[in-house]
Amino acid sequence: MKIALVAQPENAGDDFDGDRQIDVIALGIVTAAILLFVATGSEVGPDVVKSLLGHGPGPDNFILNAFLLNVAIIIFGWSRYRQLCEEIQLRKKAEHQARRLAETDPLTGFLNRRSFNDAVNMMVHDAAATADRAVTLIMIDLDNFKQVNDFNGHNTGDRLLQECAKRITACLPAQAHVSRIGGDEFAVAVEFDRNRPDRIDGIAASLVEAIAQSATINTISIEVTASIGLARSDSHAKNGTPPDARALLEMADIAMYHSKRQGRNSYFWFEAPMADEMRFRNELEYGIRKGIARGEFVPFYEQQIDLQTGELTGFEMLARWDSPQFGIVSPDIFIPIAEEIGVIAELSESVIAQALEDAKAWDPKLTLAVNISPLQLRDPWFAQKLLKILLEASFPPHRLEIEITESCLHQNLAQVRSLITSLKNQGITISLDDFGTGYSSLAQLRSLPFDRIKIDRSFVSSIAENKDSAAIVHAIAMLGKGMDLPITAEGIESGDVLEQLLKYDKIKGQGYLYGRPRPAGELAEWLGKIGIVASGDVAEEVLSITQRGEPKASHG
Repeated sequence: MKIALVAQPENAGDDFDGDRQIDVIALGIVTAAILLFVATGSEVGPDVVKSLLGHGPGPDNFILNAFLLNVAIIIFGWSRYRQLCEEIQLRKKAEHQARRLAETDPLTGFLNRRSFNDAVNMMVHDAAATADRAVTLIMIDLDNFKQVNDFNGHNTGDRLLQECAKRITACLPAQAHVSRIGGDEFAVAVEFDRNRPDRIDGIAASLVEAIAQSATINTISIEVTASIGLARSDSHAKNGTPPDARALLEMADIAMYHSKRQGRNSYFWFEAPMADEMRFRNELEYGIRKGIARGEFVPFYEQQIDLQTGELTGFEMLARWDSPQFGIVSPDIFIPIAEEIGVIAELSESVIAQALEDAKAWDPKLTLAVNISPLQLRDPWFAQKLLKILLEASFPPHRLEIEITESCLHQNLAQVRSLITSLKNQGITISLDDFGTGYSSLAQLRSLPFDRIKIDRSFVSSIAENKDSAAIVHAIAMLGKGMDLPITAEGIESGDVLEQLLKYDKIKGQGYLYGRPRPAGELAEWLGKIGIVASGDVAEEVLSITQRGEPKASHG
């Protein structure tokens, strides 16, 4: 495969001329010495022969010394000539190695960004000279590669990159140019028949499939996928001029990020609306960074109710972005972006600190539940940071409940266990959130000291009309009862759902049936009116349900 176009340095010609000049001089000296050797030898030779035959006094001493000196010059000159040639070859080899290192990635052998841009520009120029040829630039980004480095070490990450480089090479035609342009980003340039773009679709699909195959590195099975973006030189020309390498990279990069937002492990061609989408995304990123410093991220609170009594037991804190530009923004939008740009910990800690201050004004019987990002669980100092926030707020640890998403358990079980143990030792309650949607086993659930299980809303909200959801909720409720783990059901939005859940003892619930999440100001006013008991409308609905045969709920 052709993976590099080696460019000569500006002074390469001068160096070559200098090397050739040294060769000529050295060879000239040796040649002159040989000619002199022949001349003096023709004088000395006959006299030496006559002397050996006893017919003369021998050669003149001056001529003989000149002859012997000439022999020494020839031997020395030839030796020096060979040394010069060897030195020149070594220097040329070193220069070639230096150029190779300057133009390629040492880990994969692919072109680096600068040399790749030069190669692509030349390829685009050549393709533009023909009517039926064009260039496609393919951007490949490995999904979740940072987790491989974090959990398995950089040596494993490097070997995975090398394995992916082999798989990429195997999918490409011989004349493709390949570059590693970032830590886990690769770029490919392929010339193709502009009337046969399906050939490029085939290459992109094969890249997605090849990279997604499980890899065994250092006896560890690693799963990795790729998000791929494509851009073609003949579709985005300006005034008849095709885009250069930099523009193609930018377009393919936008398409690649679109692929990530669409679920990853796929490929997309660049389209103009994607650029507007990317600009909006950049505005969100900028707004999030500035919003954290300005205190625009605020806590909202959703009620948690004892379903049997109708009593308010606490609140789950839900972060909202009160943006002056976008209004109230849902966490489904800003949390994934905050995680990707690395500010989720700062954002979360800010909102938790606000929530602790709000919760201090509540009745001491009320608890505060907060959800933790999976990225925060990777921080070995997270427990200490949380305890510091609690100390600064003078908030009782037993009133705080930390919710850990089930999907976190298969990432780094040992670290999660250490974190849970550390927090529980301080009196903090730990809940397993979204149970039933991840991949945790019963053995993990038994080995980790959780205090509560939360059933995901996707099961709870459809329990009344979906038998499978009802069976799952029943199984989790029985599991909690058997393991002496209290249950919280999310997503209670109707009386029918509540009626189904009242079959189980010791279960708490939350959902829109009990009201929408409220900001701190509205919540404080509402609590002043009702105390710690659920709203009258909800209490009446609970009462009407329980009077149809279930144990009577208690109302405050």
